[in-house]
Amino acid sequence: MLQVKNVTFGYSKTKVLKAINFNVETGENLAIIGESGSGKSTLLKLIYGEYDLKQGHIFWKNQEILGPKYNLVIGYDFMKYVTQEFDLMPFISVEENIGKYLSRFYPEEKQKRTEELIKVVELEAFAKTKVKLLSGGQKQRVAIARALAKQPEILLLDEPFSHIDNFKKQSLRRSVFKYLKDNNITCVVATHDKNDVLGFADQLLVIHDSKIIEKDTPQQIYNNPKTPLIASFFGEFNVIEPYGIVYANRVKIVKQSDLKAIVKHSYFNGNNWLIEADYNSDSIFIEHNSALLKGLEIYLKISL
Repeated sequence: MLQVKNVTFGYSKTKVLKAINFNVETGENLAIIGESGSGKSTLLKLIYGEYDLKQGHIFWKNQEILGPKYNLVIGYDFMKYVTQEFDLMPFISVEENIGKYLSRFYPEEKQKRTEELIKVVELEAFAKTKVKLLSGGQKQRVAIARALAKQPEILLLDEPFSHIDNFKKQSLRRSVFKYLKDNNITCVVATHDKNDVLGFADQLLVIHDSKIIEKDTPQQIYNNPKTPLIASFFGEFNVIEPYGIVYANRVKIVKQSDLKAIVKHSYFNGNNWLIEADYNSDSIFIEHNSALLKGLEIYLKISL
């Protein structure tokens, strides 16, 4: 179990994190979300032992995580941290970068394990390619595979799919997070992308103004967003009294109701259209199956 106990931290007198408390069970996937500058990356670095703590404690199982004052080499063998700066060896191949972390005394096992990890990050076609020739997204995938090579007990991921093309992200997410679950590897991922969370995270932690403002399952937080900030992470939303926060996909156009709006604009959104309408002098957004004419009077139903 990972335990973060009453952690407060700042690079100066201004605190980046205040009174942070949470636990992550072994094999669990915790996602951390928050605005840029909210302290997500700093929290991962503290868990990794990159900074010294003056207030609070962090434990993995029974071992306290300590900073550079206590460790000549930052980090622990049981933990791997994949940052947005990949720190790869550019002049050797993908498979050599990954195999560098595996024992040379068992060459067959090393080769088999290297091939397994290359498959996890979907880089089979680039196994022999030198890293310097790869794209940013491909380098990010090598960094993930390399982190997994030593079978860490806990993996820290900072925006792990940020450099990867959209058409590749979903299959890669499924592959990586399935591998972590299958191997009972605890994962803490800092992200701004809802698709890194929905369907994969066991718990979701929201940081705002240096503090944890929410921690629950992704389903619970999605279905009951307590603030507009939280709702905005998941998509278009409205604040409609007396209903409160309502996602655009929960506003339906019906033949008749007491809720009347005037269409302002229609935005093509792939599977549907996002309708912007004027309701009580405020703009609201509705997901609909077709575009609507500007100025059209429509009636609405709220599905909670």
